[in-house]
Amino acid sequence: MSKESNANKQIARAAGTVMLAFAFGQIVGLLRRILVAQAFGAGAELDAFIAANRVSETLFNLVAGGALGSAFIPTFTGLLAKDENKSAWRLASAIANWVALVLSLLAALAAIFAPQIVRHALAPGFSANPEQFVLTVTLLRIQLASAFLFGLSGLVMGILNSHQVFLIPALTPSMYQLGMIFGVFVLAPQMGIRGLAWGVVIGALFHLVLQIPALLRLNRQDAKNTEKKITPYILTLGFGDSNVFEVLRLMGPRLLGVAVVQLNFWVNTWLASKMPAGSVVGIEFGFALMLMAQVAIAQSIATAAMPTFSAQYALGKLDEVRNSLAATIRGVLLLSIPAAVGLIILRVPLITLLYQRGEFDAHSTELVAWALLWYAVGLVGHSVMEILARAFYALHDTKTPVLVGIGAMSLNVFFSIAFAALFRQIGWMPHGGLALANSLATALETVLLMILMRKRLSGIDGKNIARGFGQASFAALGMGIALIWWMQTQITSATWMIVLGGLVIGGIVYLLGVWVLKVPEMRAGISFLRRKLGK
Repeated sequence: MSKESNANKQIARAAGTVMLAFAFGQIVGLLRRILVAQAFGAGAELDAFIAANRVSETLFNLVAGGALGSAFIPTFTGLLAKDENKSAWRLASAIANWVALVLSLLAALAAIFAPQIVRHALAPGFSANPEQFVLTVTLLRIQLASAFLFGLSGLVMGILNSHQVFLIPALTPSMYQLGMIFGVFVLAPQMGIRGLAWGVVIGALFHLVLQIPALLRLNRQDAKNTEKKITPYILTLGFGDSNVFEVLRLMGPRLLGVAVVQLNFWVNTWLASKMPAGSVVGIEFGFALMLMAQVAIAQSIATAAMPTFSAQYALGKLDEVRNSLAATIRGVLLLSIPAAVGLIILRVPLITLLYQRGEFDAHSTELVAWALLWYAVGLVGHSVMEILARAFYALHDTKTPVLVGIGAMSLNVFFSIAFAALFRQIGWMPHGGLALANSLATALETVLLMILMRKRLSGIDGKNIARGFGQASFAALGMGIALIWWMQTQITSATWMIVLGGLVIGGIVYLLGVWVLKVPEMRAGISFLRRKLGK
């Protein structure tokens, strides 16, 4: 129990560090979206930029995003746990070379066939507007360089996380956002929306460069801890290296899963391009606001937990994996449930406060708020799924979450078409149906992953998790009632007062609720603060 407790504390400490860094990144990202919204509004130009960005983002995710991280970190961490440092760094060199080679080739092909990609696969609705079509092709080609830079940066992030270094990698999203802010402030006044596209490339470069010093320090440290000399980089593709083969084996199923997820994003863009102008922006900004909460809560905790899960599994300590996973899921539920309630109730004043200025008018607010309503419903599912998926990857099982994800995303495509048509038929804005489809498919995926993980570990302390869900839901219910009352009494108040007051009142009511319900995480947090203040 002492070892399990120490592992959970290690995850909690790392998660706290990552959460603060991710929160800072989300704040900078929010500032970037505010500036972009003010400069371009929810119109055809920004629709073109978002659609074009989808291609480079897809290439990154297919080759070096979640697919590589879920395969590389468990293998690399396992070698470090067994003190095989030289083999670990040889593996890193080989994977880096594969990432650079494959991404360069794919980016070149995407640049050549950019018109066909936009016309037939990405945004066929833009073909009706030749100017928007040509702009999308141009923006697509500019942003392709970012895929290569993000690919290498994603690998470096995996190396640092495997060494329990989380702060620097967690700050890299802020660097990316700063690059885009530079594009808006410095380049866009002369280059228009093309300046924002170049800002994406600059941000990707910042994303990589920030991590290089920490990477070099780790390499020197590992060299000191082994009798054999460690070379920082080797020009090799790792043919015949069993560790490289293991990464590729684990990556295969995950690659298929990422492809299906990206296909779903493409389908949403494809459908939204045929909806009224601003629909692409609506789902993008609505999803981004939901994702802010999901990143701060789930991704930060999952990033901190995965190396611990991987090390526990590599050493054969399944009981510790089970205990750490249950504690992690409880923590995510206690944070994501009130966040979802807050986003649903405060969505309109929140978006008005953040974005409604310049070219972003009341209609733009309505478009984004409608999408956020249906995305926020799925926040809890997205958050828990993030933890469960990382746990499967730590167990060297990429196949299970991928197969489940393929099924869920296939349903997502079906739901997207069906709900968009249903919303249009009953007079609702159809892009809201795309958001609802995502939330429903993700909820079903999470439930199935929970069942399969319970079977895999012969239990995951389900009663404890269910108790945490019930406590968080009951406290969030009181919070929701308080927020509705607040909204009704402050109709004529300034927007900033409605949002700020709602955050304060909602937070106080929720914290009182979990205190009255004697939630152990709440009491543990208070004890931790008392110890720190006492020191």
